[in-house]
Amino acid sequence: MTGSRAGNYRILQEAALRDYLAGLPEIAALVGGAPAAWAITEVGDGNLNLVFIVKGNRGGIAVKQALPYVRLVGESWPLPLSRAHYEYLALSRQAELAPGLVPALLHHNETLALTVMELLEPHVIMRKGLVAGTRYPRFVEDITTFMARTLFFTSDLALTAAEKKDAIAAFAGNHALCKITEDLIFTDPYRVAAQNRWTAPYLDGLAASLRDDMELHVAISRLKLKFMASPEGLLHGDLHTGSIMVTEGETRVIDPEFAFYGPMGFDVGAVLANLLMAYFASSGHERSPGERQAFESWVLETVEKVWNGFARKFLGFWRTEARGDAYPVSLFAGDKGAARLEIERQAYMQRLFTDTVGFAAAKTIRRIFGLAHNIDFELIEDPKSRAVSEARAVRLARGMMVEAVAFRTIADVTGAARKLRDWQPELSG
Repeated sequence: MTGSRAGNYRILQEAALRDYLAGLPEIAALVGGAPAAWAITEVGDGNLNLVFIVKGNRGGIAVKQALPYVRLVGESWPLPLSRAHYEYLALSRQAELAPGLVPALLHHNETLALTVMELLEPHVIMRKGLVAGTRYPRFVEDITTFMARTLFFTSDLALTAAEKKDAIAAFAGNHALCKITEDLIFTDPYRVAAQNRWTAPYLDGLAASLRDDMELHVAISRLKLKFMASPEGLLHGDLHTGSIMVTEGETRVIDPEFAFYGPMGFDVGAVLANLLMAYFASSGHERSPGERQAFESWVLETVEKVWNGFARKFLGFWRTEARGDAYPVSLFAGDKGAARLEIERQAYMQRLFTDTVGFAAAKTIRRIFGLAHNIDFELIEDPKSRAVSEARAVRLARGMMVEAVAFRTIADVTGAARKLRDWQPELSG
């Protein structure tokens, strides 16, 4: 259900949130018990929003409220509340396309930029599990289904031109969140920017080299242009392991407030980048040499299975569900047409893979030199050990970005990562 019973926007702290939820009969019944007895805990550890867990004697809910600024920075960085609308819109569409892989929506108030969702328990943030060395056997099947369905069925392969243009227009106003991506991922790590940070002094030289690397600047600028100018499908827009909640048997994708129509490889590359960072960070979390070898092997196997599973499912939809205006059936009639179209499908996927490799590299570099970092690396206590892990990841990322076409298969990526597992970089300081 949706509603806008409140007046002007206001930030809801515990008491105000309790009163608001108590006034929603369906929500109050779901939580159960007297509102005064509800346990309300603010758990938001992200960069932008307030997140509350509300529990009563019948059950619990999650409540997310957008703030009018970037939480990580403060009021000096204002941000439109409309991002909550786009998140709600994206979650609604994702629930249609990939049922059971996003949290159930229970209530939305556009005025308050507030959404009430299913409480995911005993799910954990996947990134935290990976830091602990936990393996998730269901993850590959679920994330490949999520990406293949949400990307294919919002693309020109599945939609008419008019449907696609209407869909693009519905998300076009989310440009403030796109601007964050355009700056923090595609621009700031490669120049002097006040909000950049890295593991100093050990990575000082590497940070300087990024600012002087013109081949890298060309490569990242091409990716930025693709991000801005290629509305291929509906992206989650921030699909990292901190936006995925898991158990051994379930996967839920959360937090699509960066959603917009963009290049498909951006979402796929984000997933692969975060797995590769978990791989490189793993040695820094060892208590004894070789302790996490089996986990690291699983991570690289997962990288390969994610791409291969996504590509297989995406191609399967294209062969059986292609009702869009791209590649008209009338142009590929008969056995000859079918054979030629299949060759083109494979070429399309190769181009998508090249994009994925490049975007994965961009996501990696920004997490080491930009504003917002990953706990995969940040929780490595010894800064020198952390810098070694990060330098290995950056070495791979630089190659993936500048020489993306040289990586023809996902095994090329994991093979290159494996070779860098014990490489010893020269550090500054």
